[in-house]
Amino acid sequence: MSRSRRKTPITGMTMAESEKAFKITEHRRERRAVHAAISGDLPVPDAKRYGNPWAGPKDGRQYLRKPNERLMRK
Repeated sequence: MSRSRRKTPITGMTMAESEKAFKITEHRRERRAVHAAISGDLPVPDAKRYGNPWAGPKDGRQYLRKPNERLMRK
């Protein structure tokens, strides 16, 4: 895969590599809340309460005007 290159010059806004750990913890919080609500005969909480994308380590994506070779690698 050393020759793999991106076709479009888009990259993340921050230096965080991925949001995988953030997504894992937020989905775990949601599953536990839903399980507690079901077992306690309470209403199921709204899914939008968990996994707020603005609280994550990355702030979206951006186009690069003059991408260098390092940023175009996969």
